[in-house]
Amino acid sequence: MAVTTKTKRDFPLDRIRNIGIIAHIDAGKTTTTERILFYTGRTYKIGNIDEGTTVTDWMEQERERGITIVSAAITTFWTPLAGPYKDQETRVNIIDTPGHVDFTAEVERSLRVLDGGVIVLDAASGVQSQTETVWRQANKYKVPLVAFANKMDVIGADFLGTIQSARDRLGANALAYNLPIGKENDFKGAVDLLTQKAFVWEGDQTGAKFNEVEIPTDMVSEVEEHREKLVEEIAGTDDQLMEKYLAGEEITVEELKKALRQAVIDNKIVPVLAGSSLRNKGVQLMLDAVVEFLPSPQDVAEVYGTNPGTDEQEIRKADPHAPLAALAFKIQVDPHVGKLTYIRVYSGTLQSGSYIYNSSKQIKERIGRLMLMHANDREEIEEAYAGEIVAAVGLKETITGNTLCDEGNPIVLESINFPEPVISLAIEPKTKSDQEKLGYALSRLSEEDPTFRVKTDQDTGQTIIAGMGELQLEVLVDRMKREFKVEANVGTPQVAYRETITQTSTGEGKYIRQTGGRGQYGHCLLRIEPLPRGQGREFVSEIVGGAIPREFIPAIGKGVVEKEDTGILAGYPVTDIKVAVYDGSYHDVDSSEMAFKIAGSLGLTEASSGAGMILLEPIMKVEVTTPEEFLGDIIADLSSKRAQILSTEMRGNARVVLALVPLAEMGGYATTIRSMSQGRATYYMEADHYEEVPKNITQKIVESSGFTGRVATAI
Repeated sequence: MAVTTKTKRDFPLDRIRNIGIIAHIDAGKTTTTERILFYTGRTYKIGNIDEGTTVTDWMEQERERGITIVSAAITTFWTPLAGPYKDQETRVNIIDTPGHVDFTAEVERSLRVLDGGVIVLDAASGVQSQTETVWRQANKYKVPLVAFANKMDVIGADFLGTIQSARDRLGANALAYNLPIGKENDFKGAVDLLTQKAFVWEGDQTGAKFNEVEIPTDMVSEVEEHREKLVEEIAGTDDQLMEKYLAGEEITVEELKKALRQAVIDNKIVPVLAGSSLRNKGVQLMLDAVVEFLPSPQDVAEVYGTNPGTDEQEIRKADPHAPLAALAFKIQVDPHVGKLTYIRVYSGTLQSGSYIYNSSKQIKERIGRLMLMHANDREEIEEAYAGEIVAAVGLKETITGNTLCDEGNPIVLESINFPEPVISLAIEPKTKSDQEKLGYALSRLSEEDPTFRVKTDQDTGQTIIAGMGELQLEVLVDRMKREFKVEANVGTPQVAYRETITQTSTGEGKYIRQTGGRGQYGHCLLRIEPLPRGQGREFVSEIVGGAIPREFIPAIGKGVVEKEDTGILAGYPVTDIKVAVYDGSYHDVDSSEMAFKIAGSLGLTEASSGAGMILLEPIMKVEVTTPEEFLGDIIADLSSKRAQILSTEMRGNARVVLALVPLAEMGGYATTIRSMSQGRATYYMEADHYEEVPKNITQKIVESSGFTGRVATAI
């Protein structure tokens, strides 16, 4: 890993852009990022995914598979050729995110700390399933977006159709900002609708050269029509411009661009630009749009947080002189420098070698070194200011989602929530020496990826790892072997079922042991109630009058949680349940925390026997893209997998089937779909929700799990 050249440190806030490149898998995010790095002078040779020479996909697994697995941060610079920022160098911090749904945590945490984003659309396929997912994630954090309709050179490319699909499927106010000159093999340039200038690229070797030309005569009326539509929409977001527009007065390009910038920042308009990253066309115009329309750190509303002492809301502004407020959004194990913590500084200044306060964990940490990251290259810096994204070395306890601040001005920023794992597998070290290495590797990898969970099966003693999909677990196991030199036997993937209850019930937990000396006495009465799907777990105390001393209540809660974790019906975690301890008794001498913990566990088991326990299974949203001739076979196969077919539609010259299918039925589907369609159909799958497992299948799962007893037989 090389140390790069020094970056200018005195950039004003209005000339910094923190952006992410987000999209569906294979829409061209990494290729687009590579072009950006080439045109901004960060690289001197264009990286190629097929050749494994990309900058942002630097992991061995990424280069072998041709996919992005971890989000990579890059700092680069761009000087627009025209417009209000003409000849002003702007610093652009870019995060290239994965497209595959198994790595959704990488997208989630990147969007949490970015000010704006470029959503890459496939001009031949329009809006795809993962596009909808990343769009929802961006909306959740109110991230302003510019859209780049990529692959305009591909057969079936449809620029206006792509915009319409964004309007229909995303509900976005997507508007053409430029129009492509030609399409498919004839795609060669674009017309800027506001300035009414046409640009044509010379060949597609590097695409660095393009010429300003007259608007082609056959496009003049189309340009006028779409310009009018764009101007009307921009004017509609600004009262003064609306008055001018209605009065028929001329609105200048500068006024339109200023209003469009504000409309993009307010999430009212998404401008769409045409291009082809692979053919090196349109990327420079998109970079100009990033600088012109996406917000700088000072354009973004103040960041809100909570004072941990008073629980009152506090505000931090993007000011390097304000008290420090920063969010740790990613942990990465670097073989050269150890644990790297990626940090977004919202206010104040972060200094290398200084002590900071982790308000989420209420501990002090020391920052050893600060670095600007250029994918897997790094550059050491002394200070990081408000608005910057940097990496810190030396933070031992800080994890994803923790807030770092001044101890004298504490604040806790909103953390990042991640989805629950839906698939798991058992892993066993091959030798005694692998045992120790496995523990270290698993703790390091779970630090990096918040959706990767590790637990020990109490019955078998096996280590169980869980995640968002087979690909994620496959990559993590591969990383264990390569990076941590762990040799392990891996089981087959298992579905992450959940257990829950359907009705309110009560139960008694009584643990009494007399062993000659001091005995054990714990006694509690519990009531359990079902919670709405997705609510998780709750434990409350309704003890009044000291029936159970206050110091023993947490022990009951601990026993309840442990039983919920190990499962009651078939050994899967219990969810969507509220447990209340409402009565009980104690012994002055014999009562202990351990006794009440066991009583809590016994009480939950008894209460569950009358609560109508059921199993829940993950239901996946599956989108299959297939040529017309295989449509019937694919629908028939999905129907045999307990699928609920939601829709079928034409997209380009292919048929797209959207269905909800239980994950348990989707094992080996990649092979099935290939053999069914002569390798021509593709599918995409993401977790959607949990649903009750049919009774006959529940019975089989319970029997195969080896769980026995009252609850298991009372299905």
